Amino acid sequence: MTVLEDRIAMADADANTESLDEWFKRLERMPVPEGFRVEIVGGNVHMTPQRDTHWEIIRRFLWALEDRFGRQIRVFTDVRIDFPGFENGFCPDIAKLSDSAEKDDTGHWRYEDVEFVAEVISKGTAANDYGPKKTAYAQAKVPVYVVADPYQRRCHVYTHPKGDDYDTETIVNFGGEIDLTKTVVDLTLKTDAFPHD
Repeated sequence: MTVLEDRIAMADADANTESLDEWFKRLERMPVPEGFRVEIVGGNVHMTPQRDTHWEIIRRFLWALEDRFGRQIRVFTDVRIDFPGFENGFCPDIAKLSDSAEKDDTGHWRYEDVEFVAEVISKGTAANDYGPKKTAYAQAKVPVYVVADPYQRRCHVYTHPKGDDYDTETIVNFGGEIDLTKTVVDLTLKTDAFPHD
């Protein structure tokens, strides 16, 4: 890259962050119904209800990560993290950050520090979780991305990000174990208690 290309990329990134900040400020002033999650995917605002099935699966991911890394782990649910691509202000169901993660100058967590993401499918968000969000997580080099799909009753485990996609996809039916022992997460996640729709 030339110096000019670097500056253009930096200006685009700054404009993207400022635009997302403005969107989220507006959204915070809106009367979003309780129990709904709001995020921005590719410049589009998505508001989805959180169902009990959804939350039960998220809790099981959270418990597994806390059992493995302790209660002081940097793990978040529904917290905004800006990812590569056009206006991607995601609020992952589960995002585990590295121990050394720090907020940037604007007060946001950096996508470069994300080590693990799990998304639980809702009917209205499936296309995002399998499409643009997966692409953005791969571009961000998130080492492990898991999609838990209570409609299919299975998890899709994506590892080895390369470019816009992941080199490896493993499918685990609910009831099986997700072996992440050879990843940065280094745990085995049981799915036998995952509820389904």
